[in-house]
Amino acid sequence: MKESRLATAKTRSSNLRRRLWLLVLLFAALAAVWAAWGEGVRRNAAAATAYGAHVTCSCRYIEGRSLEDCAKDKLDGMEFVRFSEDPEAKSITAMVPFVASDTATWRDGYGCVLKEWES
Repeated sequence: MKESRLATAKTRSSNLRRRLWLLVLLFAALAAVWAAWGEGVRRNAAAATAYGAHVTCSCRYIEGRSLEDCAKDKLDGMEFVRFSEDPEAKSITAMVPFVASDTATWRDGYGCVLKEWES
C-alpha cells in the first residue's frame, strides 16, 4: 500500500513538472510571437508617420490646402495616424500615439523635409 502511494506521488510530481515545462514553453512561444508582431507594428507605424508627415506638409505648405482638407489624402490603413501643425515653423508632425512620430518641415528651396533628414 505504501509503495502504491509513493508511485502515485512520483507520477503526480512528474506530471506536474511536465505541465510546468509546457506552460514555460507556451509562454516563451507567445512572447516570441508578441515581440515579432510588435516589431512589425513599430516599423509600419514609423513608415506611416514619415509618409504622412511629408505628404501632409506638402499638401499644406506647397498646395496651400487646409489641414482638414489634407486629411482626405490619407491612405487606407492610416486611421491611427494623427496630425498636428506648427504654423510658425511651417511643420507637420504625424504620430501614432505611444508608437512612432515624425515631423516634416517646409524649407525654401527644398520643399518638405523630414526632420531626421536635416543636416
